Amino acid sequence: MKDVVIATTNRGKFEEIRRLISVQFENIHSLLDFDDAVVVDEDSLRYAENAMKKARKVGEHFGIPALADDSGLEVAALGGRPGIHSSRYGSNDGERIQRLLAELEDVPWEERKATFKAYVALYLPQKDRCYVFYGELKGYIGFEKHGSGGFGYDPVFYSPELGKYLAELSTEEKNTLSHRGRAIAALKKFVGNG
Repeated sequence: MKDVVIATTNRGKFEEIRRLISVQFENIHSLLDFDDAVVVDEDSLRYAENAMKKARKVGEHFGIPALADDSGLEVAALGGRPGIHSSRYGSNDGERIQRLLAELEDVPWEERKATFKAYVALYLPQKDRCYVFYGELKGYIGFEKHGSGGFGYDPVFYSPELGKYLAELSTEEKNTLSHRGRAIAALKKFVGNG
């Protein structure tokens, strides 16, 4: 495949995904590359449905393959919150992290288990087909921020598997092992060439 539009206006997410799929696609666009805005109401309580809805609407609008993801952080001690509403847990990353840490203030380490989940949808307008790929990463929410990389909840998400907070990882490390990286690895296997 030659062209794809990543259905996001989040520059951090775009760069992360762009790096992951640069072998599979020649021309990779974000929604910021187009003058006409495509607004998608992510009103489902299911990640996969939101990802498919975004990919389909964007792909149909521009007439080229579209890739969309819906991901979230689920914290066991908070009954799965922030979950599907992870990006709406505050008006920016700092606020979201501050709210999360405040809600976990008296929770001991062993009860701070969390899972990052990502559903990536690829819509092919020529076939009118949508394919969904899943990835997850299990870890813990720390007591304070660590590292300077990444975005979102990366500074407070500790991965025992990696022995680091996500914001302490290089972009390459994170892209290989993150929830989104794992979902996109499945997508790449499906698409081929990488």
